[in-house]
Amino acid sequence: MLIKRPAPIPASEITDEPIYRERRRFLGQFALGSGALLLPGMLTADERPPRFDEVAPGPFGTDEGLTSYGDVTSYNNFFEFGTGKEDPKRHAHQLQTRPWSIMVEGHAERTGPIDIEDILRLHPLEERIYRMRCVEAWSMVIPWVGFPLAALLKHAQPTSRAKYVEFTTLHDPEQMPGQRDRRILPWPYVEALRIDEAMHPLTILAVGLYGREMPNQNGAPLRLVVPWKYGFKSIKSIVRIRLLDTQPRTTWHQSAPREYGFYANVNPEVNHPRWNQSRERRIGELRRRTTLPFNGYAEEVAQLYRGMDLHKNY
Repeated sequence: MLIKRPAPIPASEITDEPIYRERRRFLGQFALGSGALLLPGMLTADERPPRFDEVAPGPFGTDEGLTSYGDVTSYNNFFEFGTGKEDPKRHAHQLQTRPWSIMVEGHAERTGPIDIEDILRLHPLEERIYRMRCVEAWSMVIPWVGFPLAALLKHAQPTSRAKYVEFTTLHDPEQMPGQRDRRILPWPYVEALRIDEAMHPLTILAVGLYGREMPNQNGAPLRLVVPWKYGFKSIKSIVRIRLLDTQPRTTWHQSAPREYGFYANVNPEVNHPRWNQSRERRIGELRRRTTLPFNGYAEEVAQLYRGMDLHKNY
């Protein structure tokens, strides 16, 4: 599959945090000298745990300025910690992200638990600068740290029966107070992709942002990021992945099927029943901007939906 690789955003435009700019400059210099011999006692990349402040820029980017770290980490939806935009930051500190493992189940040759530390060694971490479009018509641009979901799926070795990939969030009302109220959503939170969507090079598992470990309120220790879909598809704090032969029931599609489709591709021509989707409010900007088909990733992913009626709320 041929994927266009947009030019990475210039380091001077990435963030107003001087430390982050300096880190990017250092990484560029380090890459030039990466052929140097290891000093005695130094661990190889395969032996040492990944460091988020050493992650090099990945192949995908955007020419749009980034949303500030403060906004990214204080304005988001994570109903497990409350329905207000600031509730996740207020309550998520109580979430314990170590030890952590993901249970792989279903139509795969290698099933069972896989520890987060082993997951982090499946593929070199890289930075992916992606647009994020919420179904509520607001958006951000975020420098995620992660790796292709395909790396984990290939490790699991799906069988020919695997047509869908289902993801489940941690269910622990003691740590996640929003889960104590089942009037909000039927817990645990569940999302899913077709397997070709899951294997697409743009789909990643993110473990950090802005060169730091993933904050709890943003889905620590590991979350899905699918940049051409509305944000509710990018499930957080994942504890289970199942490979299935039939389309699973997902949380928002089950709760409000008229408003939240299974595919949830960003489409400015299809309005939400309660608001217009043709324009969006970029957090940190005063003026609204035009929403792009597939959130600006149409060239990379439109072929996945050839023959489907994209005006239908699947």
